[in-house]
Amino acid sequence: MSAGFSQQVERHFHHGAAAYARHARLQQALAWRLVRAFHRLPLPPGATADLGAGSGAVAQALQVLAPELLERHPPLQVDLTAGLLAHNPLSQRQLLWNLNQGLPPQLQPAALLTSNFALQWLENPAAQLQCWCQGLAPGGVLALAVPTAGSFPEWRRAAEHSGVPCTALPLPKVEALIAVAGQALDLQFCQRLRFSRPQSGLMLLRQMRAIGADASPAPSLSGGQLRRLLRHWPSAAVSWEVLLLVGRRRP
Repeated sequence: MSAGFSQQVERHFHHGAAAYARHARLQQALAWRLVRAFHRLPLPPGATADLGAGSGAVAQALQVLAPELLERHPPLQVDLTAGLLAHNPLSQRQLLWNLNQGLPPQLQPAALLTSNFALQWLENPAAQLQCWCQGLAPGGVLALAVPTAGSFPEWRRAAEHSGVPCTALPLPKVEALIAVAGQALDLQFCQRLRFSRPQSGLMLLRQMRAIGADASPAPSLSGGQLRRLLRHWPSAAVSWEVLLLVGRRRP
């Protein structure tokens, strides 16, 4: 991946910002699971932030599940895309920032870092996760939900059988992320989740395009290649693998 890809990600999500909250149902569901997994954990002094906050799915879950935590520690909403932040309920706590540059200086040391469906868009997810862990204060909490490499097996099979390139975003491996987090954190919660939706390949690609989640470092398929891919999509289903992880920084 490259700086050009980061610009592509920003551009696509900006164009899909108005539709994101309406269509990103899985992302919203995982934000609620994530908040339930960490919101009762005590926090040390320090900054709090939602990394890749977008339109604020984690903030919205906090408003319902842990309003007292949101009031005491309102997380800075950090994102690359101004269009998404314009739809974020925490409008008074926002920062435009490219997380490929590491953590913003004002977040170090951090008491709480959350991230929901954002780490996979960075140039080196494992290296950035290590940076996030190291940016926590002793006793600080990291809460992460991220789609991982076991996602979209139907897409990969369709590409193989049709003889066209697979343009799905390369996703990080669960084992690699757990290993990185485990070097600095005591894991409080760690679960590999799998979801399957009754959805055709065409519906998936249209939905990803609608919300701006269709950026890829691979060249776009031609119309003929896309038609061949869809003819070989093995079933009217789409599968996701998601890592849900909560850890506390060791003293």
